Amino acid sequence: MEIAVVNINGEDTGRKVSLSDKVFGIEPNDHAIYLDVKQYRAHGRQGTHKTKERGEITGSRRKIKRQKGTGTARAGDIKNPIFRGGGRIFGPRPRNYNVRLNKKLKALARKSAFSYKAKESSIAVLEDFSFEGAKTKEFVSLLNKLSMQNEKTLFILKENDKNVYLSSRNLQRTLVTTCDELNTYDLINAEKLVITEGSFERIENLLG
Repeated sequence: MEIAVVNINGEDTGRKVSLSDKVFGIEPNDHAIYLDVKQYRAHGRQGTHKTKERGEITGSRRKIKRQKGTGTARAGDIKNPIFRGGGRIFGPRPRNYNVRLNKKLKALARKSAFSYKAKESSIAVLEDFSFEGAKTKEFVSLLNKLSMQNEKTLFILKENDKNVYLSSRNLQRTLVTTCDELNTYDLINAEKLVITEGSFERIENLLG
């Protein structure tokens, strides 16, 4: 599969990039995608949630009323979970949400995501570019020229470019990343992938 390379003005450069079947043409594995996205989202959880249980509440252990004859349910101390201000029953405790996956499965998930985007014709190839300064206005102009101003886009650069990253940071529906920082969640979440021309060799080396 070949895709035409466009410049930052949205014009065809006359060059084409051939997509590797080993990365962009495999039979997608949905379960691998699910596991990799699950790991990505799990790693975003701090796991520091905590509520106080009965033994951790400050208060007297004195029995607050007699056992029988009150006409109401029996009760122990003021820290009883059925009372307001009492302990929480089976409340959340700090825990580790990390999920471990091997490298081959993670690579399969990313290749599956790329293959889905290739089948949907949701990949655009942009010649390598940079900005002289960090200006959001320039990035918005680029999106308009590519006719992607209303779509959720993921720009994949060969290497980190501070000006390009800072120019896109305030745009809610646009994300800029590098080949080395790719993850399956961002690939699947984007409606359009904009890959710079020099990134393909790096992507194929990492995943192929």
